[in-house]
Amino acid sequence: MRLKSLFPFLNWLHLVNRQTLKADAIAGFTGAVIVLPQGVAFATIAGLPPEYGLYTAMVTPIIAALFGSSLHLISGPTTAISIVIFAAIKNHAAPGSPEFISLVLTITFLAGVYQLAFGLARLGTLVNFVSHTVVIGFTAGAAVLIATSQMKNVLGITIPKSETFLDTWVNLAKNLDKFSLTVFVIAISTLITAILIKKYLKKIPNLLVALVVGSVVAIVMAGDQGAIRMVGEIPGHLPPFSMPDLSIKTIKMLAPEAFAVALLGLIEAVSISRSIATKSNQRIDSNQEFVGQGMSNVVGSFFSSYAGSGSFTRSGVNYSAGARTPVSAIFAAFFLLIILLMVAPLAAYLPIAAMSGVILLVAYNLIDFHHIGDILRNSKSETAVLLTTFFATLFLELEFAIYMGVLISLVLFLARTSTPEIVTLAIDKDEEQGKRKLVNVQKKALNQCPQAKIIRIDMSIYFGSVNHIQNRLHHIVEQENVKHILIVGTGINFIDLSGAEMLVNEANRLKGLGGGLYFAELKASVYEYISSKYFVAKIGNKYFYDSKKAAIKAIYKKLDRDVCEGCSARVFNECN
Repeated sequence: MRLKSLFPFLNWLHLVNRQTLKADAIAGFTGAVIVLPQGVAFATIAGLPPEYGLYTAMVTPIIAALFGSSLHLISGPTTAISIVIFAAIKNHAAPGSPEFISLVLTITFLAGVYQLAFGLARLGTLVNFVSHTVVIGFTAGAAVLIATSQMKNVLGITIPKSETFLDTWVNLAKNLDKFSLTVFVIAISTLITAILIKKYLKKIPNLLVALVVGSVVAIVMAGDQGAIRMVGEIPGHLPPFSMPDLSIKTIKMLAPEAFAVALLGLIEAVSISRSIATKSNQRIDSNQEFVGQGMSNVVGSFFSSYAGSGSFTRSGVNYSAGARTPVSAIFAAFFLLIILLMVAPLAAYLPIAAMSGVILLVAYNLIDFHHIGDILRNSKSETAVLLTTFFATLFLELEFAIYMGVLISLVLFLARTSTPEIVTLAIDKDEEQGKRKLVNVQKKALNQCPQAKIIRIDMSIYFGSVNHIQNRLHHIVEQENVKHILIVGTGINFIDLSGAEMLVNEANRLKGLGGGLYFAELKASVYEYISSKYFVAKIGNKYFYDSKKAAIKAIYKKLDRDVCEGCSARVFNECN
């Protein structure tokens, strides 16, 4: 068992046979064809030479497949990670320069270390606290930024370096007189070709064919003038060995941005692997996915690969193409190398305008219009989260936008859990069947005992919800003049130290008023925890009951008999 925890691929290795290898090879080839144009496009977004996107698509998926838990997740370069990488490094070095590349490899290494540490510390549940709305808002903002960054290449306009999103558009507007119709036609023809093939010829790799069409259009329109900027020939060989800059100065400089890259990568990978797992009926181990992503980035940084994560497009295609095991990711990397060796020289004929047309489509596909519409229609709080994250991505530093999104998610979670629903219960008598049960008084008007209140707390009692629960108990005592309160614990999943201390204080306060705070049907884990911390002893064992019936019977004995004689409610059996 220990060996499998060190080498998680041993968990699925027994699934590999002749049939699965055939299926995985087909899926791998399909993935390799898809990632070829994507890898070049994503590297361009990240400010790197095109080959670095392909190196990332070769190294990252193999390591992530061997050390992750998903059978179908394909890791590699992604749009969101690429733009965060570019935003993080552009202020430290010129995009595409050797120094820029070195810093990218360093931030990749640091992000991998963060991810690996999270996985080894079993912090996989952290991503559960990040609202999906944050991811939608961030990716939509990133899509706008990506499209904006490519407009100069689509319009054929040379503009000064722009610091912000708005600066880019202002500079474009000022230089519209330099617009190139030839470049624009190349970009738009590439974009339209990709859209039409995707719509009408779905089995054909639309981005790859679109790039070929764009190259042909460039040759026809430009002739031998060479006025159109080209991507340039891509080196056709294995990913070369590289060395991140591990100096203390560089690590201190990049550590904050690396944390943002690590966080975004983990959110993407776990979200995508879980989405695919719902279709394949597989259980995902988030901690192991953290380890897989961390290992892939750490190892990748030494083989000319920049930060990667799970790709929804390639993972979805991998599953749809019939992949059975993670071996499909290894096949994809192998086939990509073969394709690269064959087509690398042809990149010299690939116009940057055609690449920008493809990137525009990639950016458009990032925007989840369906879920954005649902959020805007159905939830004001989620709409606020969506818009805040979206505009923060556009106008603030990208890593800060990620932190803000995560912070908003946590605040939203705490806000919801800090005001748990506290339901007032009363006894409903079914005369025909002779049954009696506790029912929410908001659903049915029922008589209540004027001396005892029965409530149910439908959430955990922890430091965030203490004030809300305490206010409700005070209201019952001061406004309703009830001093005996029974808490039904079936909805309480957890009580922390702050919550337990509050309950002790309230129990003592009610005792001083001549009443009491009682508990019935607490979950075993909850009772065990507060008992081990001596809170049960502080309140008193006689105030805790296994059943509501036993609790009510004990409370009835402590009620004021003078009040009982004049009471017409008669809600308890004991009253009769």
